[in-house]
Parts: sequence; C-alpha cells; structure tokens
Amino acid sequence: MFEFHQYLGFLLFLTILTIGFWLMFFLVAFVQYWIGGALWELYKEKKAKKAQQSAE
Repeated sequence: MFEFHQYLGFLLFLTILTIGFWLMFFLVAFVQYWIGGALWELYKEKKAKKAQQSAE
C-alpha cells in the first residue's frame, strides 16, 4: 500500500497539475482578449488623432 509521503507527493503533483491547467486556461482565454482590446484602443486613438489633424 502507499506510504504517507507518497500520498503527499501525489497530492503535490495534482496541485501543480491543477495550477498549471488553470494558468494555461487563463493565458489562452483571457490574455489574448486583453492584448486585442489594447491594440484596438490604440488603433482608435490613432484614427481619431488623424481625423482631428485632417479637420484642422
């Protein structure tokens, strides 16, 4: 049967695996929208600045 330290090692492995899964989920799901939104805002600011300069 398993010893107590093997059980703790297994729990540590599951904890690290779970943390890695949720970190990967966060990076894939949310960070791309964050970067995309920042780029979209930058594009809109440059477009508004160009429109303001051409109106002058």
